[in-house]
Amino acid sequence: MAMLTEGWDTNTVTHVLGVRAFSTQLLCEQVVGRALRRQNYQLNPDTGRFDVEYADILGIPFDFTAQAVRAPVKPPPKTIQVKAITPDRDRQEITFPNVIGYRVELPDEDVKATFTEDHILELKPELVGPTITSNQGIIGEGIELTPERIKDFRKSTVILHLAKHLVLTKLPADGDGVPKTHLILKLKKVVREWLDQCLVCKGGTNHGQLVYRKIADRACERMLSAIVVSADKSRKRLAILDPYNPTGSTMDVNFNTAKTLRWETDSRRCQVNWAICDSTWEQEFCRVLDAHAKVRRWVKNQSMGFEVPYQMAGVPRRYIPDFIVVVDDGRGEDDLLQLVCEVKGYRGEDAKEKKNTMETYWVPGINNTGKFGRWAFAEFRDPMVMEDQLSSAAEEEVNQVLDSVLTVEVA
Repeated sequence: MAMLTEGWDTNTVTHVLGVRAFSTQLLCEQVVGRALRRQNYQLNPDTGRFDVEYADILGIPFDFTAQAVRAPVKPPPKTIQVKAITPDRDRQEITFPNVIGYRVELPDEDVKATFTEDHILELKPELVGPTITSNQGIIGEGIELTPERIKDFRKSTVILHLAKHLVLTKLPADGDGVPKTHLILKLKKVVREWLDQCLVCKGGTNHGQLVYRKIADRACERMLSAIVVSADKSRKRLAILDPYNPTGSTMDVNFNTAKTLRWETDSRRCQVNWAICDSTWEQEFCRVLDAHAKVRRWVKNQSMGFEVPYQMAGVPRRYIPDFIVVVDDGRGEDDLLQLVCEVKGYRGEDAKEKKNTMETYWVPGINNTGKFGRWAFAEFRDPMVMEDQLSSAAEEEVNQVLDSVLTVEVA
């Protein structure tokens, strides 16, 4: 009993027996609380909630009365241990860099940008918020605020606002910490081209909403990535590594899970014994990787610590890619290509930011360090609808993307 009152904590207490009187009601409730730690934190797949758990409390007086409820103790679901198999699979180890940021050299004078489909921003009500808001004071007539009130913003006003926001919040200042305001006029051309080519307004939205800080951040992040890609090749992009833990490895994978959607990996291809999947599309992707002729090693990025920093609407975030695949692109076993793969069915605005970050900052930044070999990024986003076509469609998609990436690398 003393242990239950001194901070002892465990999640396997099912019975509490009080053998002496308590001095306060609070102490009594504290002891009972020791039996309220859940044994199982897996959600019930049918209800989406935790299953009910009970504990038997004997000999402890309370100020209230209640009927005892008897319920069978459900055992926790069966779990498996996902781990790196050593030393039998040491040859299949994959190491990766731990990146905490990026350093980019941007042009001082000649600023230009080339836009692609990944720089398109779709303004929708779910992105900008409610398009109609009703306001009414205690006394007086109410008013409805709609996007029409900011639709009157001239296009030139929006362009100037975005160019100023891009310089003040996204571009690095000079050596004295002073923003490079002389670039505002030069960036107006870039902003105008982005508005003409990449802005799509849907659901009653309009270009005037780009003056909102959150939306302006998204727009400027798309433009900045296009500026970085279009910059002179002599201007390097470098990844900043974690100084205390610069390199991660599949050797450190070791966790338990009750998820049943998984793939038992081929010992010749993967150091980790299981791949825990988030969808049947990922499961089929694992099968293709185990059988693909160009794949040498691969791993599912689950509890491995491989994360990519990026920004979304000015907020720092961490992106966790799905797979790392090591492939032979024709340069021999000593110079294999390490491919970061993302399996994506629905592709929202966040997916565009992740892809832009990988292709604009992470991949060039790691390759320019010269410490981790050659890296590339591939996104698999062909939605699988028909189950009977899943196998052939997945293999065709993998072959097509791998061939395109390897062709670019060889060239």
